Amino acid sequence: MAPRRTTAKPPKNAPPAPVVCSPCDGSGMVAATVRVGRKRRPVGQQDGLCLNCLGTGTGTDPNA
Repeated sequence: MAPRRTTAKPPKNAPPAPVVCSPCDGSGMVAATVRVGRKRRPVGQQDGLCLNCLGTGTGTDPNA
């Protein structure tokens, strides 16, 4: 008799890929406008933590 061949088969149920957060595009940081003065004029932007994903970069699945 010929010896049996054993080959590794890929798993049938692979875990789904993580969903990228849409407001920060996966970076975890968003730009926040800085306003100064009595009339609150914008002077620039600073980085802030994304409140949708809390800095992880992976969003929640809206269909789940």
